[in-house]
Amino acid sequence: MDKQFEPLFTPWKIRNVEIKNRIVMCPMGGTSLFGWMERNHFDKEAAEFFIEKAKNDVGLIIPGIAPIRDLMGGRWLYKNKKMFRELKVFMDEIHKYGAKLFVQLTAGFGRSFAITDMLVPFLKHKALGALIKPVLDISYICASPSEIESRWAEGVKCRALSVKEIEEMIYAFGQTAKLCKEAGVDGVEVHAVHEGYLLDQFTLRYTNKRTDEYGGNFENRYRFPAEIVREIKKECGEDYPVSLRYSVVSKTKGLKEGAIPGEEYEEAGRDLIESKRAAKFLVEAGYDMLNCDNGTYDAWYWAHPPAYMPNNCNLEDVKVIKKEVDVPVVCAGKMQLAESARAIKNKEIDAMGVARQFLVDDKWITKLKNNNLSDIQPCIYCHNGCFAMAHYKGVANDESLDEAKHMARCALNPTTMNGGRFKIEKAKTPKTVAIIGGGIGGMETARILAIRGHKPVIYEKTDHLGGVFIPASAPSFKERDKMLLAWYIKQIKDLNIEVKFNSEIKDINSINADAIVVATGALPKKIKMENGDRIIDATDYLSGTKVGNKVAIIGGGLTGCEIALDLFNHGKTPVIIEAKQDLMAQKGLCLANSSYLRDFFKAKNVKVYLESKLDGIDNNLVRILKDDGTQVLEKVDSIISAIGYYPNPLANESKNIYQVGDCREVGNLRTVIWRAWEVAEKI
Repeated sequence: MDKQFEPLFTPWKIRNVEIKNRIVMCPMGGTSLFGWMERNHFDKEAAEFFIEKAKNDVGLIIPGIAPIRDLMGGRWLYKNKKMFRELKVFMDEIHKYGAKLFVQLTAGFGRSFAITDMLVPFLKHKALGALIKPVLDISYICASPSEIESRWAEGVKCRALSVKEIEEMIYAFGQTAKLCKEAGVDGVEVHAVHEGYLLDQFTLRYTNKRTDEYGGNFENRYRFPAEIVREIKKECGEDYPVSLRYSVVSKTKGLKEGAIPGEEYEEAGRDLIESKRAAKFLVEAGYDMLNCDNGTYDAWYWAHPPAYMPNNCNLEDVKVIKKEVDVPVVCAGKMQLAESARAIKNKEIDAMGVARQFLVDDKWITKLKNNNLSDIQPCIYCHNGCFAMAHYKGVANDESLDEAKHMARCALNPTTMNGGRFKIEKAKTPKTVAIIGGGIGGMETARILAIRGHKPVIYEKTDHLGGVFIPASAPSFKERDKMLLAWYIKQIKDLNIEVKFNSEIKDINSINADAIVVATGALPKKIKMENGDRIIDATDYLSGTKVGNKVAIIGGGLTGCEIALDLFNHGKTPVIIEAKQDLMAQKGLCLANSSYLRDFFKAKNVKVYLESKLDGIDNNLVRILKDDGTQVLEKVDSIISAIGYYPNPLANESKNIYQVGDCREVGNLRTVIWRAWEVAEKI
């Protein structure tokens, strides 16, 4: 192991519980040991998921949130004694590998519950809500400190919790924690004065307008989480460790509006001054650890940082809190290994929190210990598999029921939390498989085929692997994409997969193979109009084609918006022209990612024309026609088209011919990789 990482592998304590290293597997929605969008039960798939992490050197495991009261049916966790007996057996197994585990319990979501369009009418209309209440009490799930607008459903109000409901929750925390302790669980974590969830909403002035003992002054706003830890200690004893998931600074300007890094703004939530006071208050109340980051659902990109956010984005604020308290402090948020090790060595934090990297590669800590960093498959912060909750104007959360039930899947690793849908089995009859195209889809298909025992051969028309992913990873904020590309190229080499470079296949019948995989990608859609030859394609720009200082971008989907960000970062002036009523109005694009870009453009005064289309090009002028019939002229130096792509298959699917990636259906990295697995498993 590299000497600089040694501080990560030193022991530490939370109360009397010793943790073998400083790497904390942070909780992720969908990884609860007690199920998720279903009646509470001991979830065997989640248990197996965590056993694998324990086998691979993680120090402390914190599974995903367990609502203390079922989302479906409303049963309290502590009512299911059988579940805790099964938990005891699981904990014995976890401890065999030297790992420790805290169960994270949540009071709930309040206005932050990611309500889908299908459920909006049941929250909006009391009579409809009453109809489904025995199955799904959406009014209770979304209940907040005060009557307040939902983060997701526009114009829909969430009701206020009653004092009686608060008291029931406090009691339930104590009873559930006691059962966890009896099952051998090493500690519990209270979720959360963090990320704008229910308990956090109570602490924040802009979401708590109560006038009773749970609102108003500082002590009243922080009363709920303080009473929870006191109740747990009463039931479990002072020595039983209780962690708190804690957001140091809210980074929030108001409802549905966050503050981007470096922005000057007026804090609507918890600023650093209040946070120092709050941390002391909560530790005095009984919390034994603070598991920290920043943000709220209104500034979601701090707690779920996409690629655009800085590395270690929460570290400096968390360091401040470490100075204020005498309990361990963990920091999460794009934490990098070297910086984390240095901060731990300098006693600025006690441990690094890591979450989604565990979804991609459950052996990454073992690889780190063995100095095999280049073999670690990197998370790229896309959220396409683990948190595909999209929100845009006119749509609450367009996530399907299947997605909602199966969060914590992974775009890059289809085997993660997927109910055994994908698995690698040795081929009964090894075959020679020709793969046309050396992009991500082609390489992933070849990789899985080789592991299964087949002989894949990649035919690539250029002199390098990577395909369209090379320009896609060109912006400076796509460093993890570049790492992923390097990982793939190394895998192809390590598996001795034959690659025929400069081999463009024009006739599929010219190939002699047992099976053929077509992975020839997609072609850009063209804008056809007078002077349309002035327009360059998105991939041309990302491949290095020079542009002027002021650039019109036609299309405000993810590609267009990322290009606008890249242009701005290079000192240029982007102008976005989008036909829909919002930017990035697309299914499966996590709100954490899209809201960062929307907030960035607003903060930086980037011009955005919504419900508008390019109507013409005259010399250096672009004519923009709005849906209301008005016309705007913008003087620009260059025009980039980001209006999408269409499949470009070399051949249609038939017996022993398969399509993978965008040549079959234009999608994202998740659709490409998952389809590659489907095909590689069939052959």
